[in-house]
Amino acid sequence: MSVEPRKKRLNKKDAYKYMTRLGWDPTYQKEEDVFPFLEMEGLKIHDWEAWEDPFRMTMDSYWKLQAEKDKKLYSIIDAFAQNNAQKNISDARYVNALKLFLTAVTPIEYKVVQGFSHAARAFRGEGASIACQMQAIDELRHFQTQVHTMSHYNKYFDGFSEHTTLHDRVWYLSVPKSFGDDASTAGPFEFLTAISFSFEFVLTNLLFVPFMSGAAYNGDMATVTFGFSAQSDESRHMTLGLSAIKFMLEQDAGNVPIVQKWMDKWLWRGYKLLGLVSTMMDYMLPNSPTSWSEAVELYIEQNCIALYKDLEKYGIKAPTDLINTIVAEKGHLSHQFWNLLYNHTSAMALHIWMPDEQKMNWLSEKYPDTFDKYYRPMFERYIALQEKGERYYAETLPLICQTCQIPLAFTDIEGGNPHVYTHKTSEYNGEIFHTCSDGCKEIFDAQPEKYVQSWLPPHQIFQGNCGGATIPEVLKWYKIEHGVENMDYIGSPDEAMWNKLKNK
Repeated sequence: MSVEPRKKRLNKKDAYKYMTRLGWDPTYQKEEDVFPFLEMEGLKIHDWEAWEDPFRMTMDSYWKLQAEKDKKLYSIIDAFAQNNAQKNISDARYVNALKLFLTAVTPIEYKVVQGFSHAARAFRGEGASIACQMQAIDELRHFQTQVHTMSHYNKYFDGFSEHTTLHDRVWYLSVPKSFGDDASTAGPFEFLTAISFSFEFVLTNLLFVPFMSGAAYNGDMATVTFGFSAQSDESRHMTLGLSAIKFMLEQDAGNVPIVQKWMDKWLWRGYKLLGLVSTMMDYMLPNSPTSWSEAVELYIEQNCIALYKDLEKYGIKAPTDLINTIVAEKGHLSHQFWNLLYNHTSAMALHIWMPDEQKMNWLSEKYPDTFDKYYRPMFERYIALQEKGERYYAETLPLICQTCQIPLAFTDIEGGNPHVYTHKTSEYNGEIFHTCSDGCKEIFDAQPEKYVQSWLPPHQIFQGNCGGATIPEVLKWYKIEHGVENMDYIGSPDEAMWNKLKNK
């Protein structure tokens, strides 16, 4: 009697392939009709099977992992609320950092859910499609956990409840909104470069590490927990970004200049977006663990440059001009951004204030070559005006950049003219368009037909599309209660609530 030999067990790599490569070849429709976006960007993909997923995660293991993380996270959030841990934060000024994160960053998490879902449908290869589907679910989870974590503060402080409306309407939040809109209206390969590579791999540490360490230094353990809960997801996202870039570069030599252009564009766009984070690090945190300058030294001068060197074998070159500009501006960016927000805080959903002597001494220590020379005298002048009851507010709307939508309030640092504002112009179809820097001008000039469509808040206000032409009318349309959710922190309802909580 013969016995059939036992079939050899599949190794883990083959088993993963059979569990995840479940696609099919179209038969009754043309492939270009089923996947219409694959050729629109000019990239050539010869072998979709070459896509490698370093984590080799299947959906059943994915759901088990995420469920366990959620179980731990929500138990900590619940304990935070039950123990009135909002009293443990260092000062109510810290709450403005949470407001900035919730209104600027959290909606982008939701925006990229749509982008990755679209990319998953657009890609021909199952490996790339599944990776994008998992990241779409990750980003949706991040959006939900961030909203749930910070919702506790909504019971005690103003400015949290209308975060989605604020993101769509408020002038300074058009900066992150334009970033998300720009990425999601690109093709699937450029979207992957913008989010998975440039933002997740190159720049995410400039956002999450300072924010979570800042939360820890200021007693907000619930926010620290949602940051840690997202960290394993972020490691997969970073790996996806690098894998995607290498996949595109290895497929065809003609892809190199296209990918190079996208990498340079989205490095600059991400850097301009993170200018908001620089103000959080240097000014909004009562206890600051690190400065923006130190973060740039670590994550741009060291990590980013090392990454580009790693990709040199594919023909990628580091964008020297862009990186030199970022490095030159590291001693100025946060101070100029804070000055901008202080001037225009009457139309913001945040409280802004002048730093006290302790904070100014810390800034002098961290920025020995720039703060005392350029910014301390200006801030001391603002303080003197405020003490006389003449707190300064700008009464005009700023000119903003057509590309990044940041007001033209930054100076020519790299050119050696720190007292001269940078202002670039481009002409398209007989009209003049304004940009804030050489980097934004180059992006505009490469795709003017896209950026002429930008929704610019000052223009829309003057056209009467934002509730009216006066500040009270605009604030009503923004859903900001004047004097409660904006203007100076000193004497605000948030400061009064903080004093009430601490005295209980």
